[in-house]
Amino acid sequence: MDTSARALRDRLRGRLIAAAATPMNAAGEVDPDIVERYFAGLVEDGAGGLAVLAHTGRGPFLTPDVRAAVIERAVALGVPVLVGVGGGDLESAADQARTAAGRGADGVLVFPQAGDRPAQHEAVWQAARLPMIAFDLYTRPCPPPALREILRHPGVAGLKTALLSDAMACQQAIALTKEAGRLPITGEDRMFGPSLLWGAEAALVGIAAAHVDLTGAVMRAFHGTDLPAFRAASARLDTLAEATFTAPMEGYVQRMLWLASAEGRIPDTHAHDPFGPPLPDDERAEVLKAVL
Repeated sequence: MDTSARALRDRLRGRLIAAAATPMNAAGEVDPDIVERYFAGLVEDGAGGLAVLAHTGRGPFLTPDVRAAVIERAVALGVPVLVGVGGGDLESAADQARTAAGRGADGVLVFPQAGDRPAQHEAVWQAARLPMIAFDLYTRPCPPPALREILRHPGVAGLKTALLSDAMACQQAIALTKEAGRLPITGEDRMFGPSLLWGAEAALVGIAAAHVDLTGAVMRAFHGTDLPAFRAASARLDTLAEATFTAPMEGYVQRMLWLASAEGRIPDTHAHDPFGPPLPDDERAEVLKAVL
């Protein structure tokens, strides 16, 4: 393993990394000052790192100048920053990785995409030499042979699993990650507590884009000795997940933005996800009622 990947692996172990949204208005416009205040609030309330421009942050849809500004505002907060790259062709992923490196990011989260996934990681690595977090996502799960090859890459520091409801695949991915000496990271918003019990050693979750203290409470209780506290915190987080990570699943970004607005983290004018599916008019009130 490359020394930079080893250092990031060790730095992230035990941390809650918030997969932050990107606050924007209905036209998709981003105000960097609003972004910075939002990121700072997540860190203040318990996030030990930020993953920006990832799936939750709608990174593939944003322009290079907006992406650069978002990265800069995150890096200024002094916590580990991972930047989502990919979602298009290899050239765009490489360009995004170079931007992340140039703006001071600590690593990149590599989106799964069609084609040769080990080759994708190599292209990102050669472009920027930033340590990588691989990503096993439910919409495009990684076959075990390819996953083993990715986990052998010297630039890969860890693997985020976000397999939604496939418990056996999540357990296998965690086991393969541990065998490879990399960091198993849970992205399992709907299996958060169980994934910690299965061996995940850090968290990178969109459910921490708002109500970040709830996710942090589960991790703190897990690392403590009070089993009833772990069960109680997990139950509260599950209630949040049931209300936000549900069909249509891509609507979770809008739901988390609603919650971030209700918490006062962002203005309501910038609680929009123009890239997600339309949601029923009454869903916002239902989500807020379920979790507030």
